[in-house]
Amino acid sequence: MGGQEIKLGNEFSDLLLQARAGDLAAQTRLCQEYEKQVYIVVRVLLGPQLRPHLDSVDLIQSVHRSLLAGLRDKKFEIATPENLIALACTMVRRKVARQWRKHKRQTRLSVNAGDSQVLSESLQSLCSREGAPSEVAEYRSALEKICESLNSIERQMLERKLEGYTTGEVAEQLGMHPVAIRVRWTRLRERLAAQQVFLEGM
Repeated sequence: MGGQEIKLGNEFSDLLLQARAGDLAAQTRLCQEYEKQVYIVVRVLLGPQLRPHLDSVDLIQSVHRSLLAGLRDKKFEIATPENLIALACTMVRRKVARQWRKHKRQTRLSVNAGDSQVLSESLQSLCSREGAPSEVAEYRSALEKICESLNSIERQMLERKLEGYTTGEVAEQLGMHPVAIRVRWTRLRERLAAQQVFLEGM
């Protein structure tokens, strides 16, 4: 048994090396090692609210891309097939969680468009704020005041950014030049940063 385990371990190590080197056949075989388990996790995680908005095949393909890119860049240390399966399942859980948070923000914004309180709650969800209840309440009040002070363009711009639209897409939807949107967005981010709301990646 020991010799067989070593042989299987060597085969998996060789498969990893070939996949890191860009061997397409090895990458396909590697993905097949965890694909079934990841599909089961996806089916469990995608409830009735998310299933109409997320495709299980797209999620699995996203895991493939992320995992192979991580292997290529040597971000992951994987010793066994079990390690590989655990990593892939963790990845898909995180992807579903991010999509669920995004879906909830989009739902709140679309149902309550123009509501300053809902907009400020969406901003609060992007950052954690700890402290005494009075400090947390003061922080929320400051965010609400910022949202109330937004003009129509700023509000629409912020709502679309929170929904995941790019600067170019926001400009097209609002009928404005991307440079103008970029300038307004920079100013708005500075106002939010003053309240310790940092919109990374937006």
